[in-house]
Amino acid sequence: MPIERIAILGTGLIGSSVGMALRQQGFTGTIVGWDRDPAQAATALRLEAITVIAEDPHTAAAQSDLILLGGPVFSILEWLEQLAPLLKANQLVTDVGSVKNALCSQANRLYNHPDKPGFLPGHPMAGKEVGGASNADGDLFQGAVWLFTECPNSNGMSAEARTKADEWRTWVQKIGCRILDLDPERHDVLCAWVSHLPQFVSTALSALLEDKFPDDEALRSIGGRALREMTRLGASPYSMWRDIAHTNTEAVSASLFALEQRLAHLRENLKTPELRDEFELANRFRLGNPHKP
Repeated sequence: MPIERIAILGTGLIGSSVGMALRQQGFTGTIVGWDRDPAQAATALRLEAITVIAEDPHTAAAQSDLILLGGPVFSILEWLEQLAPLLKANQLVTDVGSVKNALCSQANRLYNHPDKPGFLPGHPMAGKEVGGASNADGDLFQGAVWLFTECPNSNGMSAEARTKADEWRTWVQKIGCRILDLDPERHDVLCAWVSHLPQFVSTALSALLEDKFPDDEALRSIGGRALREMTRLGASPYSMWRDIAHTNTEAVSASLFALEQRLAHLRENLKTPELRDEFELANRFRLGNPHKP
């Protein structure tokens, strides 16, 4: 059976953007939405990201072909635990979380067995520094990469759930994404470097400037594009990044430590040719990046 009914549990920025994108690309089925904050679900309905607000998320999930889990990683872990006993083997659960190894570790015992629902972990590499349904955008995923990280036991997924997983991949491409499959562990390591590290760098810089120059209008006035770009992610919500820090601690810590060493190297070589070498390496990385803005 094709995907005709989708439940989005977590109608924030990403969940609502997915609903809007699906509608724009011709999905005519029912999209049921639920959020812990009723105002988010109401905004999603107003934006037509969902077609109806669920009174009970568990019932909505049990009646849907595909369940999309939004929100922070801890929230997704809770949903995986709660929904597993309620769903059938022909249903598929997917998510948009930023960490994957922790999800697969939990899902291995609850999903992808012949008598259990299917689980296909997913992670769209798209977003904004501000959250909430009011900031949702149906074009958010145009040109983005959507990562899929099948769990080690995914070959035990039922044929019906596998069919839905293949169809979901097709919808992801329709809304503008390029699909990339990764091992869950490799996903977490790579995302620690390309996503999590930039966030924590921006947070640290923003917090440092606030600590050193509180209410200094001169600093804010002379801070140009470089400052705006470097501190943009400093506006990101703690709730989401707390969960990432807790569930991808080792990889994030390793990337932060490597950056600390690199910064120390720069500090120690401000007047030596080593500084030129660092700039050459940085320029080489940027020139070799086909996706640079």
